Parts: sequence; structure tokens; C-alpha cells
Amino acid sequence: MSLKDYTLCVLIMAIWGVNFSVVKLGLEALDPMLLTALRFALAAIPAIFFVKKPDVHWGYLAAYGLTFAVGVWGLSTWAIGEGLSPGMAALLIQTNVVFGLGLGWWLLKESVSPRRSLGAAIALCGLTLSLTVTDGSVTASGVGLILVAALCWSLSGVILKRSQTKQVFAFSVWSMLFAPLPLCLLSYLQVGTQGINALIGHMTLSGAFSIVYQAYFTTLFGYWIWNKLVMAYRLSHVAPFTLLVPIFALLGSSVWFHEGITTQKVVSCALIALGLLIGSLPAAKFTTLALRLRKA
Repeated sequence: MSLKDYTLCVLIMAIWGVNFSVVKLGLEALDPMLLTALRFALAAIPAIFFVKKPDVHWGYLAAYGLTFAVGVWGLSTWAIGEGLSPGMAALLIQTNVVFGLGLGWWLLKESVSPRRSLGAAIALCGLTLSLTVTDGSVTASGVGLILVAALCWSLSGVILKRSQTKQVFAFSVWSMLFAPLPLCLLSYLQVGTQGINALIGHMTLSGAFSIVYQAYFTTLFGYWIWNKLVMAYRLSHVAPFTLLVPIFALLGSSVWFHEGITTQKVVSCALIALGLLIGSLPAAKFTTLALRLRKA
């Protein structure tokens, strides 16, 4: 990987990590569902005029839009609104890999190797440890919502595979069209007309910044660059970079909202990252690494 692409990859991880703090910033102005609806509306409307619709059935686009935009980000934003800190939200949503392992075995009949099972077990240990954090950055409702969001992320991956699309970025862009309406409906069911009233009469500069950042930097720019890197290099080369997201999220939340970085959080992050790394390493590399550790 060239230095330029390496730098871009780290930059995208930083953008995605800081995004969790930007979400919390937006929640000071808008309710979770309306904030998420505006994010995907602004991302979809200009983009679809420049990106050709992928050659897949509309049903796949609708299903992906609902699970990814509504399920993943609607619930993640709601979880932060329920008191889960941005850093812990970014950390706990990484458990989507564990859910993905089970769903892949159940729905796609994918084999589960001992290596992936070991990685999932280590990641679950990190998840369990994170639930014992008592500094106020973890709430029961927030954890419940973020775990459902992680499950939705795994489901969206299954839908993406079932669609057999080769145009991943276009698929993501066009699926966003199905997100704003159900998110606005959920906003109305949760807070009535308060959300629209806040948008029209009490919109803040920080709220506007949050929407723009999520729509253009996190969603369009982030996924555009990410998909270019995935196309240019092996997935096994770029996927481990996503382990940087919770690190940047914890740092961003610490700077922005003074979230404490405790020993429990560091160990939880390390265990989840180690588990995901073991699960994502190619079998040959994992065997080589294990042999080297034995010799050492």
C-alpha cells in the first residue's frame, strides 16, 4: 500500500471514529431519528444524480437501506441519545463481526473455522468487560440499542452478499433513498412534532454541522474512499484498519466531551480489537503467526 493510500485509510478511520462524537453534538439540537433522516437525505439526494443505479432488484436496495440506515445508524444515534458515550458506542458496535459470524453460518451456510470462533470468543470477552464500566458512559438501554444496531449491521452484510452486486458504492447510495421516510415516521412516533419544530425554529450551528459532517464526510466521502481502497487492495489488507475506529472515537469523545479513558475501556478495546484481528487474518498468516509465537 502506498503512503498516500495508507494516509487516506487512517484519515477515513479518524473521520468515522470522530463521527460518533459529532452524532452526540447533533443530538443537542435534534432527536435521534430526525437527525439520522437528515443525514441520509442530504447524502442521497445529490449523489443519485451522479451515481448510476446498480443493476440489482429494488427489493435489495430497500432492505439494505432499512437495515443499514434505520437499523444501524438510527439505533446507534438513539443509543447515544440514551446516554451511551460516543467512545463506547463505537467500541460496542464492533461486535457486528461476531453477529456476522453466526448469521453467515445460519443464512449463507458459511463454514466457521476454529480461528474465527476463537476471535469471536475473545471479542465477546471484551464486550462482557465493557458492560462492567461504571463511570456513567454505559447505560442499559444504550447497550441494548447498540447491540441491536450491531446485529442490523451484520444483516445488512448478508443482504449485500445476497444481492451479488459488484457496485458497492452505488448500491449504498441508492439504498439511502429508502431511509429518510421511515426515519421521519419514527421521529414523529417518538416525539411528535417537536422534532420538526426544533428543526425549523431552534436549529443550532452545531446541529447543522453535525448533519453536514455525517452526510458528506462520513457517508459520501468516507465510503467513496473506502470502496476505492477495497477495490485497489485485498480486503485482508484494508479491513484491519477499521480497528482504529473505536480508538479515534474514544479519543474524540475524550477531547470533545471529556469522556474518561479508564483501564477497563482500554482492556475492552484491546480484547475486541484482538478478537476481530484474529478473525479477519487469512488462515495462512494466522498459522505463521502462531508458529512464530510458539518458537518465541
